[in-house]
Amino acid sequence: MTERAATLGELRASGWMSLPVKEEIRANAVAKISAGEALFDGVLGYEDTVMPQLENALLAGHDVIFLGERGQAKTRMIRSLTGLLDEWMPIVAGSEINDDPYAPVSKHARDLIDEMGDDTPISWVHRDARFGEKLATPDTSISDLIGEVDPIKVAEGRYLSDELTLHYGLVPRTNRGIFAINELPDLAERIQVGMLNVLEERDVQIRGYKIRLPLDVMLVASANPEDYTNRGRIITPLKDRFGSQIRTHYPLDADLEYQIMKQEARPLSVGESVGVTVPEYLGEVVATFSQLARSSNHVNQRSGVSVRLSVSNYEALAANALRRGLRAGERTVVARVDDLDALAASSIGKIEIEALEDGREGVIFDNLVKGAVLTVFKDRVDPSHTTPIVDAFEEGLVVQTGEDMTSDQLAGLVIEVPALRAPVGALTPDDSSAPALAAAVEFVLEGLHLSKRLNKDDSGSSATYRGRL
Repeated sequence: MTERAATLGELRASGWMSLPVKEEIRANAVAKISAGEALFDGVLGYEDTVMPQLENALLAGHDVIFLGERGQAKTRMIRSLTGLLDEWMPIVAGSEINDDPYAPVSKHARDLIDEMGDDTPISWVHRDARFGEKLATPDTSISDLIGEVDPIKVAEGRYLSDELTLHYGLVPRTNRGIFAINELPDLAERIQVGMLNVLEERDVQIRGYKIRLPLDVMLVASANPEDYTNRGRIITPLKDRFGSQIRTHYPLDADLEYQIMKQEARPLSVGESVGVTVPEYLGEVVATFSQLARSSNHVNQRSGVSVRLSVSNYEALAANALRRGLRAGERTVVARVDDLDALAASSIGKIEIEALEDGREGVIFDNLVKGAVLTVFKDRVDPSHTTPIVDAFEEGLVVQTGEDMTSDQLAGLVIEVPALRAPVGALTPDDSSAPALAAAVEFVLEGLHLSKRLNKDDSGSSATYRGRL
């Protein structure tokens, strides 16, 4: 910062040029696109769908509204837009609305430059401070967004007609930056009207003052699809003023959902004493559960099935495995099929289950979990490896599993039942530890049961598998 211009004269001498915020974003977007870089880090699955539309909007200099159900990274993309701003921006020192030193807007900045000329002090603002955000709520007022008379300044002796009595709202304070409104339909329609000038004429007017503030703001908003939103709507004139409307979506397949889960899930940290692992096939079960929920006629699709559901379920699965491992005194813990029961607590509150009869939520949830396990089992386990296992059960083999069984006990079944070696080995190619083998054994047995090739008797936290004969 010591090498940056400290006065208006030094700023002119440095050759710094002022650009409108949308041109600044366009220039930085062009540089990223030309270099083959992604606009944002950590946003997966939109490379061929949402990102091209967003790139077009930024290159066109449009204000943007993201339309999509909950949990589709709308807010993350909006907040990441600051990465397309220049790292530092000069303003007139003391300005509340980031006045451009070359084109001041506020009375404070105009008066200061008239008085001091090239000696006007300059401050530098980081791009993170050039972002303003408001969650639209029914009690949001025009004064919150645009501004209001400050009674304290009036009490200090200024006249009401004095522009310095104004207290600027969030939009003017984000001048020369990006302002975001989340859940735009929740904003009262009379307040939405107050945003019309910001989007079209690029200015704000505060109460009865004869004042016009020509603002330089990029406006970005998020909303749920109007066809199911009962809380409000976006008025037509406001929608018309957004240059681009971009539709977001959920992960298109379970593999992508699994990648997002691994990226977003918070790791369980309990020191070096215990390590927790979720096998890849069980991670796929969690991802497939969300995919099946999004296509189920028992789940309200209008409210959506958020990716946050998948992340929470993945964390709950690992947490239940950790709890089980701690009680068993195991230092290495691998999640098993019986840990999937923990998903009920992290799922039922996040999806709206539609059932004709009360109390069927649990049944519908269980069916979704079983469907996910069966789908992954069919994809992961070679059918030719399962026939010898079924034959062993039909000859009288009985196996008990559950939380009460230690990893060593379940892993020992691979030796007792040689037919288990092939499918278990395919599921654990890089880990032959007892906890990993135990998890694979449970998964194979549950998959055979759901395929209607083995019988299963549930008894609390334990289960008994036997032949169907």
